Amino acid sequence: MMPKPEILDPQGKAVLGALPRLGFEGVVDVRQGKRFELEITGDVTPELLAQVHAMAETLLSNPVIETFAVRVEPTA
Repeated sequence: MMPKPEILDPQGKAVLGALPRLGFEGVVDVRQGKRFELEITGDVTPELLAQVHAMAETLLSNPVIETFAVRVEPTA
């Protein structure tokens, strides 16, 4: 989940301001978001991905101010 581009991101701005003070140069913008990791049983199917998308849209994110992406990562 990431704040939409038009939404102010005070945490990102605070990080952006701190980086040069810590000796890191060249960063022109920082946006801070959040991440959810869901462990789900069963095969990854289009239906399952649709359910996860619905979870993100209705519970995990605030679609008014945030965007999100659903991604499948291999298990260890």
